[in-house]
Amino acid sequence: MSSQNAAVLLTRLLSLRESSSFHLVLDSLTQSSYYLVREYIHHQYGHQHANEVIYLSFETGNRPQWATEFVDCTVESQKDAVQFVKTYINSLSAASRSSKILIIVDSLNHLPNEHVIQFVTGLVAPNAVVVATYHTSCVEPFVKYTNYPSTISLLTYFASTIFEVEPIFNSSVVDDEETLERQVAKLNFPANANLNSQVFKLVLTNRRRSGRSIVYKFTIDCKRHSYELLKEKEEENYKEDEESLLKDLTTFNLTTSSKEKLAREQVELPFMQAQEALGSTAGGAIVYEFEKDDDYDEEDPYEDPF
Repeated sequence: MSSQNAAVLLTRLLSLRESSSFHLVLDSLTQSSYYLVREYIHHQYGHQHANEVIYLSFETGNRPQWATEFVDCTVESQKDAVQFVKTYINSLSAASRSSKILIIVDSLNHLPNEHVIQFVTGLVAPNAVVVATYHTSCVEPFVKYTNYPSTISLLTYFASTIFEVEPIFNSSVVDDEETLERQVAKLNFPANANLNSQVFKLVLTNRRRSGRSIVYKFTIDCKRHSYELLKEKEEENYKEDEESLLKDLTTFNLTTSSKEKLAREQVELPFMQAQEALGSTAGGAIVYEFEKDDDYDEEDPYEDPF
């Protein structure tokens, strides 16, 4: 997929136009999900008629201005919160139901491990998209059942779309990401390290209905609402490193020049020509053309498979 198509996919997910009912956002102490959630709101209010937004709060004390409904889950039980969402969706008019409803959960860390999936699946509806945040820096509480999967394992398994937000750290301040993680683990946040910035790195994992997952990395600029496909240095230099290894491996020339690569891409393979010839006459059918040396018996009923 090209960089343009990848950006289109991200835009469709943020504007709730892609077929994906559960978006899981994984954040940390170094980069919060706050700005990514704001991108969802930016796309909702970019239309003439803003979509309904239901905010389920475990950590937020004040109701956001853009929230249509606000539920304090520290007061309401898990069951009551889910029931409120279902009742509210059913009470909407036919015109409101035709557009997607955005359900935001500010944190799933406060739910028991054995109830988190039940809570999420209770919110999912055909005309709703659940966007829930899970803080990866928080220590998971004691698991009640032995050999039961962790909360993050369960969530990443059930999520149709996963957003991992990461900071774009300043190399002049922090040597590498491992050093940054060790410092943050000790609650030592380096100054001028671009943490929790409006410009951050986003790793998108989107699962198709076929089960295939596609992964893209973006640089998100929430100031300009721009999304740029990120090509890391390791990926850019991979082919160059591969060719350098092959260069001195043998006395033969195993590498290809730019001219040779271009010529190879322009070669029309024989089976492509055969497909065009057959497709023009027989569509997708299997066609067998008899040759002069074939032994064909017209009286044998099993000879002709067609």
